Amino acid sequence: MNGWRAVWMVAMAALLAGRGEAKIVEQTLTYPMGDVTARGFLARDDAVTGAQPGVLVVHEWWGLNDYTKRRARQLAALGYVALAADMYGDGKVAATPQEAGQLAGAVRGGTLLRTRAAAALATLRAQPGVDPHRMAAIGYCFGGTTVLELAYSGADLAGVVSFHGGLTVPGEQDMGRIKAKILICHGDADPHVTPAVVRACLDGLTRAKADWQFIAYAGAVHAFTNPDSGNDPSRGVAYNEAADHRSWKAMSDFFGEIFATPAGG
Repeated sequence: MNGWRAVWMVAMAALLAGRGEAKIVEQTLTYPMGDVTARGFLARDDAVTGAQPGVLVVHEWWGLNDYTKRRARQLAALGYVALAADMYGDGKVAATPQEAGQLAGAVRGGTLLRTRAAAALATLRAQPGVDPHRMAAIGYCFGGTTVLELAYSGADLAGVVSFHGGLTVPGEQDMGRIKAKILICHGDADPHVTPAVVRACLDGLTRAKADWQFIAYAGAVHAFTNPDSGNDPSRGVAYNEAADHRSWKAMSDFFGEIFATPAGG
């Protein structure tokens, strides 16, 4: 019986392989990040052949948690190689808002945010099966700030997407060097990123001659894509199902645009 079972399992495996059955392959990917070791999360669909676009995913201020990994899996299911970055190093995940604020604050200062994001991007670009000419980055909250700063640095990216990110203004040193197209998905009722902050960011992007798009979702507050944010908008942080689905669709359409040109084209 065991012999027949083994034969059956081999036959089924061959059949599934012949059908190109999709399977999301995941791995912890360690990479150097200055004086710490990052523990990123890599996801890809092993049924997709040929060089695939690479998408860097940057977490909220909590750190590289299950929510961020789920987004990487979703991107892999769309045919991208996704690396969820570990911006804090050693896989640190905050347990409280106070701890999250401390971890995020320590990275935001000076050039560390851009340096660590660049290290993650270089790691993703070097992975087998990644098309180095078709790269993008997305980020949530703290991660939204991170991918904007990565774009401002002049990183070789086709595009970046910020979901309910903290919106920063390009510095004078960033003027004219932004290569990435930029999509900002923002909660119109977000009390943490005020209309004045939004206006300053967009004015700065215009002065920097960046190719940018801005979409505001009515009634959405901060962290609107994350179901773990709860359902009470009066707290200023809450999930919004419509805004979540619409912003993911906007990202998908954006990727269809920026990745339409073949590698080297």
